[in-house]
Amino acid sequence: MDVHHEVELAVALKTGGKNTQIEEALDHVFGYAVSLDMTLRDFQGEAKKMGRPWEIDEAFEASAPITPLIAASDCGHPDNGPIQLKVNGTVRQEGDLNQMIWKIPEMISYLSEYFELAAGDVILTGTPAGVGPVESGDTMEATVDGIPALSDKVV
Repeated sequence: MDVHHEVELAVALKTGGKNTQIEEALDHVFGYAVSLDMTLRDFQGEAKKMGRPWEIDEAFEASAPITPLIAASDCGHPDNGPIQLKVNGTVRQEGDLNQMIWKIPEMISYLSEYFELAAGDVILTGTPAGVGPVESGDTMEATVDGIPALSDKVV
């Protein structure tokens, strides 16, 4: 299998709704965590060629390890600061939250146009450049400024 890593900030909602205005979006956030959004690139490539959906490629068992949530009341609403992933001690992904194409309030507002968001929903924010493969035995350490780190081993 060709498994790739993607470090992401996870946003957990405490409330939801439809058609949330950008100015009110952060009122719906409970807290934040660090997550790895793992992807089966070989399956994804086949699905693309066949014009099929990709859900299985990013929604397989244990495909999104996540740290415990940190309440926004304790860490604020991160919109800048480093986000990084090391594999076996080597930096593979590095960026700043202020480089996200979609800011967290925009994501919540946009998604609420298409889905009724609810308490307990988790939104992954996207990943910096440097996505790449991992192999069995690799150790991944994902960090987002102000959130406890996630360390996970590929099995």
